[in-house]
Amino acid sequence: MSKALIIDDEQQMRRLLRMVLESRGYEVCEAADGQLGLQEAAFQRPDVVLLDLGLPGLSGIDVLKRLREWSDVPVLILSVRDQETVKVEALELGADDYVTKPFGTAELLARLDVIQRRRFTRQSPEIIAGALKLDLLHHEATLADTPIKLTPTEFALIKVLAEHPGRIVTQNQIVKQVWAGQSSDPSEGLRVHINHLRKKLGETGPRIVNEPGIGYRLESETVI
Repeated sequence: MSKALIIDDEQQMRRLLRMVLESRGYEVCEAADGQLGLQEAAFQRPDVVLLDLGLPGLSGIDVLKRLREWSDVPVLILSVRDQETVKVEALELGADDYVTKPFGTAELLARLDVIQRRRFTRQSPEIIAGALKLDLLHHEATLADTPIKLTPTEFALIKVLAEHPGRIVTQNQIVKQVWAGQSSDPSEGLRVHINHLRKKLGETGPRIVNEPGIGYRLESETVI
């Protein structure tokens, strides 16, 4: 049974989330402010954290920063704030996903499933995302067992996305990993390479979804 920690100051929201999560088999613990949330995270050792940003006292962003100093537990942000800058900041500080309130429970549960599936340490030099397989040792890619040609930049780009399946990877995070040390703005190049990758992956491969103003997300039914 997975354990979920809800950190939200609204009692009605905590009650709703508890009902939804318990119906899915989660064990649920909760906290009404950021400081208590950090204490519960340390004491309860949850498998996933649902974190509101608009907390009294210690803000959700501050909670996320402190949590990431010692924990890699998956964190799903739940917030009424839908500004791109807020989403980007939370994701770059280590949040695994961001859902805007109000939300659909089916979407919420699906996002929780995704961010928990990717909580593992890679022991293999391969990443499998649906029909796509990346051989990190030889820098080779196959799609439905057929080799596909990727440029070094395209390979680095799809690797970054495949390492975080289902998660929004911000443009800054992609640029830092794919174009490390480059002084010029690679934003236009990023869009071009994404388009090339989409064409090469076609209908068979995983889907690269654009999150406007924020980054990209790789969607696939299975990622290993």
